[in-house]
Formats: sequence, structure tokens, C-alpha cells
Amino acid sequence: MRSDYSERKTLRLPTFPLLSGAMLNDARIGFRTYGSLSPSGDNAVLLFTYYTGDDLGYAAWIGPGRPLDPAEHFVVVVNHFGGGISSSPSTSGTTFPRVRVGDCARAAEHVLGRLGVRQLRLVAGWSLGGIQSLDFAARYPERTSAVFALCSAARCSPINEVFLDSVGATLTAGRRGNETDGRTELERLDAFGRVYAGWAYCEEFFAQEVYREFGYLSTGDVLERWGKDHQAMHAGDLTAALEMWRAADGGSLQSLRDRLGRITARTVLMPSVTDSYFTVTENHLEAAWIDRGEVREMVSPLGHIAGRPGIRADEQRQVDLCLRELSRRP
Repeated sequence: MRSDYSERKTLRLPTFPLLSGAMLNDARIGFRTYGSLSPSGDNAVLLFTYYTGDDLGYAAWIGPGRPLDPAEHFVVVVNHFGGGISSSPSTSGTTFPRVRVGDCARAAEHVLGRLGVRQLRLVAGWSLGGIQSLDFAARYPERTSAVFALCSAARCSPINEVFLDSVGATLTAGRRGNETDGRTELERLDAFGRVYAGWAYCEEFFAQEVYREFGYLSTGDVLERWGKDHQAMHAGDLTAALEMWRAADGGSLQSLRDRLGRITARTVLMPSVTDSYFTVTENHLEAAWIDRGEVREMVSPLGHIAGRPGIRADEQRQVDLCLRELSRRP
């Protein structure tokens, strides 16, 4: 089966039962494909989108000569619910139900079924994309050969919850039902971006002025530009995806251990050593509960942003090596 190179498609389902018991009506699952599925069907790679990212977000990983080469791999990038491409508050027009990470994994399974993909050489993602990848591998172990979770984890740990609750509070600040204290939506989105910047990077990024490599003039400029970037986003989408991420707590540690124990794929967790909320400690805890799990620490002064596809050559080289290794033909 062939697919058009890098063309966004939408799978529509009249109804999609959610794990919460609610129903998502007229569900839309946006995805993009690169390359063609081989006759033997053994060259498929599944990527899950990250928070505030879409199916173009992994462009640095994909292309001729890149780790995921469309001449060799059939790459499928699935947009998560609440991200503005697949069903989200901004696309729904009605009250949007709460979705879970597992709902995104199940949605991806529908896409793979439509494309005729039975086996996956690799399932991967950065940040929220990695959470979805690990959930998929636990939910469909027989279909997954390898997993790469970059600056991510299988659950939302306590420090991750603090991060999400603090940044999320900016989107509701001053609200009392339908009344507000005069703050506009743009002001809230600006505050959201500014708070996010402080968590996304790390002490070294600011103290050693690494930000100048990316065109920022000062620490204040970092905050101002993050605020402006987030003003263009949809508050409902940001909240829906954030709540989905926040709910990925795995329950008790025993339930998390049981869930990770279902993963049979070779699994690499790659944390940034300076990440404030997807920590090295958390990755070592989780890798010990995955039969073929391992941790490869990324040394970087970029904090969580170290894993962002294409962010900087040093970090991308570390990612590329792992992607090439895990996506090779078994």
C-alpha cells in the first residue's frame, strides 16, 4: 500500500468511545505519512505529537539521509487529541470531553488499521509524544518492536504535576464562572508562555547566556517572545491537552509497574540531565520496570527543550544515533 508523501489526512469516525466512558462524536484524527509501506509491512514507524506541536514537528527526524528516511521507512505521525488538528476544543464547536493519553494511543491504532500497518519497527516521541509512545507499547505490545521516549516518561510524576498546575493556573486566573477580573484571553496566554519558559529551560541556559545562540537578547526577551508565541494559541486546546498530560499519573507505583511490565519492546528513555519536570531519576525508576528498558542520558544546557526536534546540532546528534539504531530492520 502506498501513501502520498507528507500529505496530511484525516480519519473521521462517527463515534469514538473514550476511556472515561464518555463519547467523542464525529471524532477526527489528523495524521501525516512519509514514504510507503513495504510489501512485507515491516518498515513502519509511528510518531506521536508533542504539546503545542503538530504532525510537522518531527521534520528534523525525517527525510533523505535522516534517521527516518522515507526511502526506507513508512513514517506515520498522529496528532494527539486537544492539539488543534485532531478533535479539540477549537475544532469541536461543542463541549469537549476530557481525553486521556490512552485515547490517543487507541486513535493511532485506528489510523494504523486504515493504513494496513500490522507491525511497527519503532514508536517514538518527545515529551507528551513519549508518554503516548509508552502507553501504546503497553497497550499493544505485540505490535511494537522498539520504543524511544525522549525527554519524557510513562507517567506525570509529582514534580511534573507541579509544573502543569502552575502553568495551567495562568489560563484561569481571575475567572469566576463567566466573570473575569478584566484580564483578556491574550493576557492569560501571554502569562502562560512566560511561566512555561521558566520551566522549559534550565539554570544553565540563563546563567551562561546560552539563549543568545537562539537569537534571544536577554532573559527578558526569552519571556517576552514565549509570551507572544503563545498568544497565537487556543486556550481551550492548551487546557485540554494539559489535562490529558496531567492525568497520566499511572495511579499507584504498583499499577505503573504493572503497566510498564506489559512492554516487550526494546525501550530507550532519553532524559535531558537538566530537564526540570521529566527527570533522570524518574526515567531510571521506570526503565527498571521495563524488561528491555534502558536509560541514555542526554547532556545538554537546554533543559527540557533539549529534546525538541532540530533544536541544536549537539542534541540532535544524540537523538539521531538512537533513532538510527532503533529503526534498523530487525
